[in-house]
Amino acid sequence: MNRIFSKKFLLVIFSVFFFIGGSNAQGNLPYVDDKPLHFGYALGLNFMDFAVVPADINKDVSVTAVAPGFSVGAISDLRLNRYFNLRFTPTLMLSQRTLNYKNYDPAQILSVPLYLPLYIKYSSERKDNYRPYVLAGGGLWMDWGRNKERAVLLNPFDALVEAGVGCDLYFPFFKLSPVLKFAVGVSNVITPTAMRDTAPASGPGPTDAISKLTTRMITLAFNIE
Repeated sequence: MNRIFSKKFLLVIFSVFFFIGGSNAQGNLPYVDDKPLHFGYALGLNFMDFAVVPADINKDVSVTAVAPGFSVGAISDLRLNRYFNLRFTPTLMLSQRTLNYKNYDPAQILSVPLYLPLYIKYSSERKDNYRPYVLAGGGLWMDWGRNKERAVLLNPFDALVEAGVGCDLYFPFFKLSPVLKFAVGVSNVITPTAMRDTAPASGPGPTDAISKLTTRMITLAFNIE
């Protein structure tokens, strides 16, 4: 009788450990990705740069300094199916760049854009508490740091296309998603001297030395969802 009881007891213990092991194998927050809609916020660093086309090949213009900027944003994530999500992440950024000229003094450009990107996110199968993903999309931004008194004036609006790679890390109470993104501007953001509201200086200036100026940006963001 004791032997039968012992076997039943061992069977129960084995079943309990099997159940616990199976639960732990699912990892933290096993059903968090099944939510049709969830929200979060993002903090990050951005490195804004320019692709410069000079108006004259003899007048060299280049970006000599890119100061790391900060980004803070909100996340709205819509689940489309098991692998795809639609994400809207309005983000406020702060960054500064320095243009160096051959014939003019360097020009510092401060940008404070409100960026409104929309992404498609594709996630791989989850393994334990890790789930790599890629995303692609783009959006519009409005620069609130535009200063009409500066030598080089940017257009207030720009459009960007973007791609990135990241990984969801599942913790007991939240999901952390570091992501590295690369963005390219599609429009010329330089404001010609003739289109400035303020009276241009006499003779050609730093703006006239640039034929085309497009945005380049790398962002390292930490999404908390």
